[in-house]
Amino acid sequence: MSLFSKTAFAVAISCLSISAQANENGDHQHDHTKILPQSHAPIGVMGDHMHNKGEFMFSYRYMDMDMEDNIQGRHNISSDEIATTVPNVFGDMPPTVRVVPQTMTTKMHMLGFMYAPTDDLTLMLMLNYLEREMTLTTYAGMTGTTQLGDFDTESSGLGDTKIGLLYRLHDNETHHFHLNVNWQIPTGDLEEEAEVLTPMDMRTTLRMPYAMQLGSGSNIFELGTTYNGYSNKSNWGGQIMYSKALDTNDEGYQVGDKLQLTAWYGHQLNDFLSSSLRLTYITSDPIDGMDTEIIAPVTTANPENYGGNYLNASFGLNTVIANKHRVAFEYTVPLEQNANGVQMKMDKMFTVGYQIAF
Repeated sequence: MSLFSKTAFAVAISCLSISAQANENGDHQHDHTKILPQSHAPIGVMGDHMHNKGEFMFSYRYMDMDMEDNIQGRHNISSDEIATTVPNVFGDMPPTVRVVPQTMTTKMHMLGFMYAPTDDLTLMLMLNYLEREMTLTTYAGMTGTTQLGDFDTESSGLGDTKIGLLYRLHDNETHHFHLNVNWQIPTGDLEEEAEVLTPMDMRTTLRMPYAMQLGSGSNIFELGTTYNGYSNKSNWGGQIMYSKALDTNDEGYQVGDKLQLTAWYGHQLNDFLSSSLRLTYITSDPIDGMDTEIIAPVTTANPENYGGNYLNASFGLNTVIANKHRVAFEYTVPLEQNANGVQMKMDKMFTVGYQIAF
């Protein structure tokens, strides 16, 4: 059974089970007169909660992710090993990859808007602005480990836009389930360029690899379910999300299918502060197709060097000010990384966010 079939089957079974429980127990709306710091999922979870009829919410999130060094599968691989052993898939000259990424930072500013036309339906819009920077090392000539030096590339601009809906499946004082349906619209640029240092010790301007582009270029469908549980001063929950590109973009490729599972536990420390722990598992396929303008002898230019299996752990703090303003923080580190091909390693990521509903 394919990844898509397994995920669709799991979601369908979840929905049927949830609907049956809802029919048995009956729906019940939460009392939102007092906002508790642990009443939402950690700030790194998107589409985690719904709103009552007529309620509007604005949110801002800032995410900063650092990557450093490289792995082949789940094992570390040095820059010299990459430059002398990893084949250049775009031809025989040079025979191996001669440009190696060293560090990469991704900064994302996310504006979110939610509105509930009914108690059972919440609409969502999310806009992203990205800033990416990468430092790479160029090796001299066709072979050997002599380094010419480092150079930097960067890109920034509007990323892809996401619109979606959350549909309530079951709700009482302890358990809440809803359905997530999203559509990612390709508003990010795919033709970002930068000046690079070639193995021939020349400077030239090229289209940057996929990791440095700002969008996917494809319409992406996302389907999932979210569960939240509450008891006294604790909250817990989980979310399963599956995304699939619906079309090939204008440059001739599409991003791979992705399945993301996350689960969390939170505990209220006092009237205005709670903490959370979260695990996230991501599995994704390589890029399908290729951009014929991206053919440099660098690992990030190979479409097969994308996707893999990843397990991350996150620690969060959540606070509510004046029973209205929610401010939250989450710090994430990798527990396991098993990359397709050769890729950079995630080092750490932090997310800070602000939410207000009215």
